[in-house]
Amino acid sequence: MALDHEIVMEIILALGGLGLFLYGMRLMGEGLELAAGSNLRTLLEKLTTNRFLGAIVGVVVTAIIQSSTAVSVMCVGFVNASIMTLSQAMGVIMGATIGTTVTSVLLSIQISDYAPIAIFIGAIMVMICKKNNHKYIGQIIAGFGILFYGMTTMSNNLKPLASSEFFSNIITSVSNPLVGILIGIVFAAILQSSSAAVGVLQALGAAGALLLPNAVYMVYGIHIGACVTAVISSIGATKAAKRTALSYVIFTTLGALIFALVSALTPFNAYIQSVTDSVPFQISLVHIISNIVMTLLILPVEHIIVKLSCMIIRGEDEEKEACRLKYVDERLLKTPPFAVSQVTKEIERMGQLSKKNFEKAIKGFLEKDEKLLAEVEENEEVIDYLNMAITNFLVKLNGLNLEDRDREKIGSYYHVVSDMERIGDHAENICEIAQMLISKDEEFSKLAIEEVQKMEKLVDSIIEDSLKMFVSSHTDPKMIDLVSNLEEEIDDKTAEYKQNHINRLSEGTCNATVGTLFMELLTNLERIADHSTNIAFSMYPNQQVPAMQH
Repeated sequence: MALDHEIVMEIILALGGLGLFLYGMRLMGEGLELAAGSNLRTLLEKLTTNRFLGAIVGVVVTAIIQSSTAVSVMCVGFVNASIMTLSQAMGVIMGATIGTTVTSVLLSIQISDYAPIAIFIGAIMVMICKKNNHKYIGQIIAGFGILFYGMTTMSNNLKPLASSEFFSNIITSVSNPLVGILIGIVFAAILQSSSAAVGVLQALGAAGALLLPNAVYMVYGIHIGACVTAVISSIGATKAAKRTALSYVIFTTLGALIFALVSALTPFNAYIQSVTDSVPFQISLVHIISNIVMTLLILPVEHIIVKLSCMIIRGEDEEKEACRLKYVDERLLKTPPFAVSQVTKEIERMGQLSKKNFEKAIKGFLEKDEKLLAEVEENEEVIDYLNMAITNFLVKLNGLNLEDRDREKIGSYYHVVSDMERIGDHAENICEIAQMLISKDEEFSKLAIEEVQKMEKLVDSIIEDSLKMFVSSHTDPKMIDLVSNLEEEIDDKTAEYKQNHINRLSEGTCNATVGTLFMELLTNLERIADHSTNIAFSMYPNQQVPAMQH
């Protein structure tokens, strides 16, 4: 009975070690991602159509965030949002399979004695550091320590398995290539991380419970199992995104089958064992060599896999309705720095749509073009949708770990989105004024039209300059002065034109009905300028800005 209790306790401790190992890996990966956030964004934004450069980016990004699964899911999201092409995504994903081997190399190095020190240092930094960026460095160090402490705990309590007849029988069955690959697929799919799955194999190897000939096929299966999360994330996505996930499956399956044959028919395993006596390092070498070789072999002919996936998943997506997010995808929430970058593009898109709606509204008003006025109404529905959808995404994003600078951005974005939506509302008001003039068969005087045209140019300029300031996110004294001066000029012109109108009413050159509409039009134009100024200075909280109406 005592023996049974001892075995149960060893199993419990091994599971606890596995939990620490997985948590440490996640903690370290998140810390690395957050610490390098803006640099990661820059790296991906400079990605070109060159698949070899894409592979290098995949290696670097995965080595930083320690998860090829996260990178593959992110690529599926980018393709779904039309940010990346299928070919670009495949280059990054292939590179990611190499980047994910970094963890196995670290785990094969015997530095577990220093793990408690790393945990202590990291925890102290997280507790006492005030700046988030310093806390993230502490999180990386603590995660690194917890990772190795969990690995050691797991290995120490798995050692009795080495003498277990039951476990030996299971391991013997794993030497069958097909069985080993299937177990690896299931294992990686459950853990949702090829790095973690290979790490567990290394822990078994360190405990003496697993040798390379039994582990090698599971490693190949783990490579395929890493695709499962990407496949799941492609459900409900565009056909291009589904092809990305399928291409990933084809690539990893092809690699696993080729290396399974290599291990079965050549002295490959014996060669690896001759290099080192350390089973964890042997497993790491198989993991590294198989991924690097397959990437180098298939990357030059990657277009064949792309064509094959297009043959399997045929056709094109039906034209989607305009009310949709173009750059933002829920999958991006797994990588907050990239999500911040993409939501910025989505807001910029909303701003351009609001600007376009203003231009159509004022043109429709001046030309009495009911077709243009109807288009404004249609665009307004899209603007309203974007306002709601982007705000919901910002709420989710704000709940994640972010760099200090990114969190400040998110805080200002709520107001920016609201101001853009209000510009759309005022453009809609201008359309209503135009419709009233058309229905009453009335028109403004020649002088009033000239004043509206002058205001149109000023307002269009301030919207354009405000969007430039928002997109650049950099303090430019010239732009600040330009927008501030435009805002003051628009306010002055509004007051001047209102007085001119009162004079026209007194002189009897304008009737009261048309006069009321002219006043409403000026008010809407001025309000659009106010909201544009809010957008311009949204990223400059410390700047002295002119008084604005809200």
